[in-house]
Amino acid sequence: MAKDLLDLHGFNGTEVEPAIDRFLMQISNSSLKRARIMTGKGTGTVKAIAIRYLKLAGYHWSYEKLANGKSNEGCLVIFLE
Repeated sequence: MAKDLLDLHGFNGTEVEPAIDRFLMQISNSSLKRARIMTGKGTGTVKAIAIRYLKLAGYHWSYEKLANGKSNEGCLVIFLE
């Protein structure tokens, strides 16, 4: 799996924040300017928890843009600089 990607498919609500913590700690000293968190679309619970976490932690993020210009609401792009 890519170093700049956290795939949360199959995670339940209680697993999301610890997984994001670990991911952000792993990439904190890297030279990455962006990273991605795939939440999937499902019921929206995992995405809501991930967005709340990123907002509270002060990370700027947006939805991934697809080649056709539309937003992929199942993938969050985190801006690390």
